[in-house]
Amino acid sequence: MSYDLDTAFTYHSPKDNQPGRYEAIRSKAKELATFVVESCPDSRERSLALTKIEESCFWANASIARNEL
Repeated sequence: MSYDLDTAFTYHSPKDNQPGRYEAIRSKAKELATFVVESCPDSRERSLALTKIEESCFWANASIARNEL
């Protein structure tokens, strides 16, 4: 399996309309996280759900940064 270490471990400065898209992803992720906090009891499962939302936000933004060079 080939893994591009340069892409994975290099800073990618925002280009064109990327900052707005990053913010839109973060905004939607926060909206979902807020709903989860309001709808679910404080628990390990809720904490895991919030972690996964945070991770999905990170990876969605990384997909933009890493693949629109």
